[in-house]
Amino acid sequence: MSRIEKKITGVGSPIMDLLSHVPDEFVSTHAGEKGGMALVDHDAMEALLSRLDEFPKLAAGGSAANTIFALARLETPCGFVGKLGDDAQAKEYLQHFEKFGGDTSGFKFCTKDATARCLSLVTPDYERTMCTCLGAAANLAPDEISISDFEGYSHVHLEGYLLFNQDLIKAILKHAKDAGCTVSLDLGSFQIVESFKDLVTELLDKYVDIVFANEDEAEAFSGSKDPEESLKLLGKYCDIAVVKLGAEGSFIQNTEGKVKVVANPVESVVDTTGAGDYWAAGFLCGYLRGYPMNVCGEMGSILGAEVVQQLGAELPDDRWSAVAEQFNNIHT
Repeated sequence: MSRIEKKITGVGSPIMDLLSHVPDEFVSTHAGEKGGMALVDHDAMEALLSRLDEFPKLAAGGSAANTIFALARLETPCGFVGKLGDDAQAKEYLQHFEKFGGDTSGFKFCTKDATARCLSLVTPDYERTMCTCLGAAANLAPDEISISDFEGYSHVHLEGYLLFNQDLIKAILKHAKDAGCTVSLDLGSFQIVESFKDLVTELLDKYVDIVFANEDEAEAFSGSKDPEESLKLLGKYCDIAVVKLGAEGSFIQNTEGKVKVVANPVESVVDTTGAGDYWAAGFLCGYLRGYPMNVCGEMGSILGAEVVQQLGAELPDDRWSAVAEQFNNIHT
């Protein structure tokens, strides 16, 4: 496959992921609704960590950041806009991004709060429940965003968690469009869609070119349990709409019609953390190369299947070569 020339930047919360296997009882007792995402403060995060049998595995993460990290590993020119604390975890985060060629000039810094953390609780059924302490990431303000953050890029990828700050996400989208970028938005979680449905509809209609939704998020938006009905509604607002169905594959709709993409087979699911983020990375890799929608979907399926076989949203080095080989075998 040819090298990507178009550049992409992500916007979202740069978060250190803390990954831990727990029984179902831990989630029901301490962490709210299974499969969801809850915001917690510093003290609540420390209390949760103190109840774990062992300290979690650490990994650089965040929804949009996971997508951008994966694209960097695929040798895509990329950057990121988000806010870190002035601490050791921030330095570790930046080093991780720079290691794979990412441009760190878009990061902002905060001395008041620590770098964000997300405790991802993985239950025996491989579902993950997230508790997030946003810390410094929550302090990113609209006046810190400017058109210069997006100049030189052709595409901007946003995470749905930005919807918690309406003024911020609108500023990001306006500057991105003023810079001439296309925009993709991952809806993030069904709770976000339920809480901000009117805002989601407005932003999809005015700014977003590509929307990514899983089955629950699509249902929360459309009110229908039929993913194809949800796809149709999302497609009224965006040029490209994607509804991901996990092991059942995905539906993609653009101005030329609809395609169904089969999921890649998985030997053994270890953790679903980052599955949607990596799926989006594979899709966007194909999109930036100008490939047809079915090929973009196949690339998404390849990466999504790879990451669920690991703990956390990160692949070992040898698996990236396997991904590159699979991409090369796709007929465009």
